[in-house]
Amino acid sequence: MHGGASFAAAGEDAGDAVLLEITDASFIAGEADPSPPPPVSVDDLAGLDPLPLIESSSYFRALLGGSFSESGRAHVQISCNLEAAVQVLIYLFEPSGSLTITHHTFLPLMEGGLFLAAENLLTECERWFRTMSSQSSSLLAPLDFLIDTWYFAQEHGINYVQDICPGYLAQNFVQVISRRSFVKLPYDLLYSTIECPFLTVDSEKQLCEAILCWITENMLCCEELPPNSVDHQLYLLNKVRICLLPLEFAAGTKRNWAEFGSKVESRILNLLKDSLRTVLDAIADDNLESYRVRITEYSKKIVLSGCPQITTEILYISVLPPTNVGASLNKRLESSWAQVDYRNIILYNELEEAVKSSSFGNVHMVDLSKCPNAHFSTAIDWLKLAFPELRIFRASFCLTFQFEDLLYLLLTCPWINEIDLSIDTSIIAQMHSVISSRFEGRGAVKPKLTRYYAQDPLCDTTMNSYISNISKLILEGRNDITDVDLLKISILKNSLCYINIKNCTLLTDDGISKLLLKCTKIHSMVLSYTSFGNQSIQTLCNSNPLDSMDECRHVMAFRMQELHLDGCKGIGYAAMSQLMSNVNITNFLCLRETTLTDGALCNFVGSSLEFLDISETVVSMVSLAPVIRRNSNLRCLKAAGCRNLLFEHGEVEAMSGGNIYGDFLQEITSTCCLEDVEMGWAFCPIRVTTLIPSFSKVRKMTIGLGTTLPENILCALPDICPFLESLVLRFQMISDKVVRNLLESSTKLRVLCLYSCLGNLTSFSFQIKAPLLRILRLEWITPWMTNDDLAVLIQNYNLVELSLSGCKLLDSNSQELISSGWPNLTCLHLEECGQITLDGVSSILNCKALEDLLLRHTGKGIGRTIITDAITELPLLRKLALDLCDASEEGYDSPNNPEGKMMRTITMSRCKSVRSCFELHREGSSNSKPVHKETIVLEWSSRQLRTTIVKERL
Repeated sequence: MHGGASFAAAGEDAGDAVLLEITDASFIAGEADPSPPPPVSVDDLAGLDPLPLIESSSYFRALLGGSFSESGRAHVQISCNLEAAVQVLIYLFEPSGSLTITHHTFLPLMEGGLFLAAENLLTECERWFRTMSSQSSSLLAPLDFLIDTWYFAQEHGINYVQDICPGYLAQNFVQVISRRSFVKLPYDLLYSTIECPFLTVDSEKQLCEAILCWITENMLCCEELPPNSVDHQLYLLNKVRICLLPLEFAAGTKRNWAEFGSKVESRILNLLKDSLRTVLDAIADDNLESYRVRITEYSKKIVLSGCPQITTEILYISVLPPTNVGASLNKRLESSWAQVDYRNIILYNELEEAVKSSSFGNVHMVDLSKCPNAHFSTAIDWLKLAFPELRIFRASFCLTFQFEDLLYLLLTCPWINEIDLSIDTSIIAQMHSVISSRFEGRGAVKPKLTRYYAQDPLCDTTMNSYISNISKLILEGRNDITDVDLLKISILKNSLCYINIKNCTLLTDDGISKLLLKCTKIHSMVLSYTSFGNQSIQTLCNSNPLDSMDECRHVMAFRMQELHLDGCKGIGYAAMSQLMSNVNITNFLCLRETTLTDGALCNFVGSSLEFLDISETVVSMVSLAPVIRRNSNLRCLKAAGCRNLLFEHGEVEAMSGGNIYGDFLQEITSTCCLEDVEMGWAFCPIRVTTLIPSFSKVRKMTIGLGTTLPENILCALPDICPFLESLVLRFQMISDKVVRNLLESSTKLRVLCLYSCLGNLTSFSFQIKAPLLRILRLEWITPWMTNDDLAVLIQNYNLVELSLSGCKLLDSNSQELISSGWPNLTCLHLEECGQITLDGVSSILNCKALEDLLLRHTGKGIGRTIITDAITELPLLRKLALDLCDASEEGYDSPNNPEGKMMRTITMSRCKSVRSCFELHREGSSNSKPVHKETIVLEWSSRQLRTTIVKERL
């Protein structure tokens, strides 16, 4: 039927007939149809309505009514899109209401309706398109369809499509940019979408990434674009509110977009210097839009993580209607600047009045992580007033968020479900030998304003029933939280299900036990490196009279779904056995570095494990094999450092014939389909087929001491683990062949860490591009590395974390290579790397996104002011590790601003010279070598600064 269709239409007299022949325009361009279809009577199609063509189509009405020159002919030929014409005729002749318009039929109906002037059909199409565009984002129309519709509307002047499409895409922009067809959007449609006031994104970074991706793709597709076209594409970047971009992302754009990236980084750093003055000037100049976070009625998430330039003023202004922001607010902000702790009251009153008419009820998640300049007690008011449906709040790595702020958050926003206040864990562990330690406060504590703390949560009898939604609380690393603080958290007893207090070292076993007695609904706990011990285990395993559960379910341990006890040294053997016999339905179990034994693990009879970590324990295959066999859903298995996996239980002789290797491999290969593995002793596969298919879904792999994987296994890893994203090798035999194959064939590899590996590795290994590689650690394996080799790494890998050890041929020029090649580095570790810092560290301080910096034995040229300079120049820096051997003036000054808002830990190692007994003393020469003597550690918490001297290197 592609050639044509004929229809016999009755005229005014029953005896008159007009033959209408519709032929396919695209078919006419080719050969003529040798057998045209026979005529079809309209009466046969129309049933009770003999003239639907005349009634529903002004084209046919004019044609058959005598308005066209062809009207008098008995045979009229119409050339058009046959598919479109058929769709229109079906609509005209079928009963009213039976038409179903879809993404597949819309354009043919529109084309046919326009050609045949079927007004009712066009109205139906418009109604459908408007309805479709008003539906929720979960029903987002296919992007290819919208692009085709946009082009069609432009060609035919359909204004409502051009009016609706930009707004529809803007409201659903988060979904739009995730579609493959996003880069096919025409420039004018993308521009109109970005210009739309309803443009909704999770973060400004999301918008900027999308625009850069679109520009890159369109430049690649059209390499010879006219200059004005290129200018138009780059003009899109002017629509990005660059002052709201994360610092790391801004620095990273310098790698491929040098001019744009430098501009963004400069604006952010300038905003950091005097944010209030910048905002006041913007208000005065009526140019505040650049500083308003994009929040619309369609927003679901607000992600400002990594934006140290974000202040409370910016947060408030972003949710205030533009009519509320003007000269009067400018004066009020400026006059209250001297009263830093009280300026929030002024903004609070302004916002409280504004939200009476509007708030953002769709927002369910706000992320202020790494935003040290937000005044958090004020930010909590912002959350309360602007986001009445907020469910998740994250403020990780924010030392200035105090425990009092948490209590106020619990009081003010009881509807929140999840709170994340984690910070970096302390580097000082119980096993370290502490020589001395002293404490000093972090300065004046901000006043507790009446509005904030009118009620003490412990004294308010109504609060226990009021605060009932907080189910997940993460306090990881907050080693200033005490048992008293933990007791206050027990007001969440009606809702708290998940708690993470990893490395909260001030908490005692008694304090944790009291929390468990009160919060009996907890089913997931991260207690790593705390004093959790025998008393808390008794609480978990004994019946609780306060618990209303019946029968055995009143024992908390029985309901545990997730339990992380790694590093908990206070657990006795008997208590561990008791605990293992009760946690039968747990899915995640971490027992690394605990007193776990075969006897205790044998008591575990659970069969629903997905994650198991028994690293650095004394278990053997006698207890591990049955656990693996029962838990077929195991996805993560970590068993590094388990020497007894080589031996029979209670024996010291290795099993003969290597059967234990076969047994271990047989269990994990016949039962599990792993995604995350950490292996050492007893993991010795020989044949590649042994690991297939059980390792075919592995994404993370760590191989350490106790095993040496053969070259055939290492070379086959990309085939064995096609989804491999992270690979860590310690003390393995590697070669150029192995490394090159990994980089070339593991197309999803993002993390590659090689520690103290042996083999003939050369620079040839890294002359392979790996576009997705982001983290590279080469420690004590590349002594041959030069600046030329470093340049090759820069060319081939876009890194955010770099660690080099033992690269003694590097010099001060390496600094410039690193800072210009990887401007968005967040972590840089350089140890025993020649003379990199011989002339200072000025280039390293140009890596503005650094969060973790380690420089040890890298050249005696680091100035006295390095600590203050680093805090000042690197707004996101949290960890700084130095060696006094590298000081150009025999030491470093204490920071002028010990209140560094992001700084968590500063370590300074001290060395002493020791003469080697294996070398002969030569007159006039020094054969002494530096040996680490002790480490000075400055560690900040939300309340105090702790200075500790540890008798070892950290």
